[in-house]
Parts: sequence; structure tokens; C-alpha cells
Amino acid sequence: MLKISIIYDNTTYQKNLIADWGFAAYIETDEKHILFDAGSDGTILLENMRKMGLDPKKVDTVFISHPHFDHTGGLAAFLHENPDVDVYVPASLRGVRRAKKVIHVDEAIELTDTIFSTGELQQIEQSLIIKTPQDLVVLAGCSHPGLENILKVARELGNIHMTIGGFHGFDQFDVLKDVDLVCPTHCTQHIKKIHDLYPEKFIQGGAGRRIEIPYKENE
Repeated sequence: MLKISIIYDNTTYQKNLIADWGFAAYIETDEKHILFDAGSDGTILLENMRKMGLDPKKVDTVFISHPHFDHTGGLAAFLHENPDVDVYVPASLRGVRRAKKVIHVDEAIELTDTIFSTGELQQIEQSLIIKTPQDLVVLAGCSHPGLENILKVARELGNIHMTIGGFHGFDQFDVLKDVDLVCPTHCTQHIKKIHDLYPEKFIQGGAGRRIEIPYKENE
């Protein structure tokens, strides 16, 4: 079971959590526990994790999409809590300390047999790709290179089952026709339009939202 828990977002899905400008998700795969981005505020990040029953010390990998503060602001507090992690950052992001290892990502790389980075697209942002038997899951921080470009890179590895994260001003909605599930969060400007066009594949975001994708082999 691939589990994705949104732990930091502009809105809340679980009402006892704190909403704040930024994004972070806690990802559990068979191989790794990943913190994807770190929101703006470390206190909020760790408190939301605690209220969701998620242990920061179980994280072994941190993946930072881009250097903007609403995705990195909580990182120092997280690393104070758990420094025993590998941190994957875009090549342009410097100054990360306390981690066991910091990997600066330029080109597309393979973290494991089933987890990949798009590489730092347009010298600002990397996205995370997870391969499951249900096809690919793509996580984007803010989609500054354009969601259509991120998905184009991801499709080199296969079909896309779900995309989740901040889509910024993305409006090339036809790109989502071949995506099974869509969860727009954070900075996405056209959430209502995406919902209206694709109600059957739309997943509401917000801190506290949990998404589970079974590892079920395709027929």
C-alpha cells in the first residue's frame, strides 16, 4: 500500500490541524518513508504530524521540490528532530545542514527501483515520481516549470495514475484527461475549474488528507 498524507497545506481536511501557506506530504512506500517538502513553519509541520499519528523519526528520506520558503521553512526544525536522513534537494538549493547526507539533484535520477526525481526542471524545481502497479504517482511542489512539462517528463517512465501537489497557474486542463486521479493543493489557482472539469477524478486536498493506493497487480 502506497500511503500519502498531506501534513501541510493552505487548508485543512482534518479540522484539528493547522492550515498555513505551504505544502508538505508524508509518503510511505514498501521501501521508504519520505517527507516531501517541509512547509513554512517547523512548529506547525511537526504538530500536524503528531496529530496525524505520524512519527518524524520514521522518515529516512527528505525530498525538497524547490528553494521557496513555503516548502523549506520547516526543514531545519524537522532535521533537528530527525537528522538521520538523506535529503534530496535541487542543485540550486544550498545551505542544508544537520542531515546525514545531502544530495544535490540536477538531472533525473533514480532514488530506488520505484522512486525517481524528474531532475531540476528549468533550474528551479524537481518533482517526485513513484512507480506502482497502478502506474505512476507524481508529486509536485508548485509546478513552476509547468505541470504539463512535469507530466511530460514523468510519462517517459509510464502512464500516470495520480498527480498531487501545487499546480500554480496551470490551465492546460486537457493534459489531465489521461490521468486517473488529480489532487490539486496549495498554490493551485484553478482548483474549482479542475473539479468542475474532472469531478470523477478529483480528490480534495488539505492538511490531514490521506490517500492510499493499493499495490495491486494490473490484470
